[in-house]
Amino acid sequence: MEPILELKGIVKRFPGVLANDHIDLTLYPGEIHALLGENGAGKSTLMNILYGLIAPDEGSILIRGEPVTLRSPADAIARGIGMVHQHFMLIPVMTVAENVMLGQESTRGRFFLDTRRVSERIRELSARYGLEVDPDALVQHLPVGVQQRVEIIKVLYRDAQILILDEPTAVLTPQEVEELFAILRNLVKSGHSLLFITHKLKEALSLADRITVVRQGRVVGTRRPEETSEEELAAMMVGRDVVLSVEKAPARPGKPVLTVDNLWVESDQGQPAVRGVSFEVRAGEILGIAGVQGNGQTELMEALFGLRKPYAGRILIDGHEVTGASPRQLAEMGVGYIPEDRQRDGLILPFPVAENLVLNRYHQPPYSQRGVLQRDQIRENAEQLVKAFDIRASSVQVPVQTLSGGNQQKVIAARELSRPIKLLLASQPTRGLDVGSIEYIHKQIVEARDRGAAVVVVSTELDEILSLSDRIAVLYRGRVVGLLESREADRTQLGLLMTGGSVA
Repeated sequence: MEPILELKGIVKRFPGVLANDHIDLTLYPGEIHALLGENGAGKSTLMNILYGLIAPDEGSILIRGEPVTLRSPADAIARGIGMVHQHFMLIPVMTVAENVMLGQESTRGRFFLDTRRVSERIRELSARYGLEVDPDALVQHLPVGVQQRVEIIKVLYRDAQILILDEPTAVLTPQEVEELFAILRNLVKSGHSLLFITHKLKEALSLADRITVVRQGRVVGTRRPEETSEEELAAMMVGRDVVLSVEKAPARPGKPVLTVDNLWVESDQGQPAVRGVSFEVRAGEILGIAGVQGNGQTELMEALFGLRKPYAGRILIDGHEVTGASPRQLAEMGVGYIPEDRQRDGLILPFPVAENLVLNRYHQPPYSQRGVLQRDQIRENAEQLVKAFDIRASSVQVPVQTLSGGNQQKVIAARELSRPIKLLLASQPTRGLDVGSIEYIHKQIVEARDRGAAVVVVSTELDEILSLSDRIAVLYRGRVVGLLESREADRTQLGLLMTGGSVA
């Protein structure tokens, strides 16, 4: 069988970085080809070249054996290539039909949009590929899984035969993932070909026909799922053996450290996001909070760290009420915080690594004396932490924005865990990280627990919640709808609770 797509000798250089180093990749008609690699391995650069967003320095792209030049996404779309981005490219206040036609509007006469024709086409695509969606629905009212379908319909509407899917399951429940995989299998049965970018090894093994691993800009191997394992793929990605399961002894919980009592918190839109939540976390245990993104997790964690003021209820630490306390006050009480968005809330990107490592202590000795920063002490602290936490940086003085996502996350972990803490609040601590960085962050969280800290972990990754937590709370529409011992929980049970279902 002739390939539908060939990438030959693709090279892309950025200042000081060889992002793609003579990469070869083939995709066959009706194939799902998974692309695995660490952050910074060159996957996104390669896909951006294929979608016409950037130009390669060397190499060629062939579609059905014909060399092509892709100068823009419009060129890629014209050649039958569509891309479903990890972060949905939808306008919430517009309907499904309006989003689908955006940039390729269908009109009646000169001035009127022909939404009826677009809606008919959407219904046709929905029926053909099992993509059930209402063309007239406002996107802002759709569940995340349905928004994912809209993104797929957008590329099918443009007659894409080659689909690039970038981390398509990042915000889906297990049930939604199963539904998505059924849709993708329907697509390949009809002759479409898929490039599937993921960091989830189980998904690559269960869905793909072939799996290509990229490390440091080079292809290190291609495997068929039946010929490989999670362990081999992880080692190929990282260049060493990786412990995929969380190694931890049974918890030995002590007295309650954090008590949350009937807490109510508003969203940015002034609507109740956290509705009467109550729970406690004891010293030496990890409470995992599971839920589909957007069910109050963000507002809850921001309220616990003083970034958002509750309008009812109480927060207590060691029995003392701290409702409404500031982040600095909480940090000085021994609360560590790993935020959901590391770049927006966890780091000051233009600042050096050294200064980011003391953001919660820069005003205290030995880093400040009489209001003057002590640069030597700050640098010495940074050099110790960079070594202890294996932060890959050419110097502690480089801006933290020059580090990879995994190393930026390690900077935050080092800052929060290198001081005595009694409570750790970790929100999406491994989002977007590769298997090596995930292994490291999990180890640090477990060590904090074993030193006697109470830990709250919020994650949309069920495998992470199940393996890391000692107890699990499920949040749905701002309420705790289930509280389980992790040893008694399973993915199906949690997935049902996360979508408002009940379990026997």
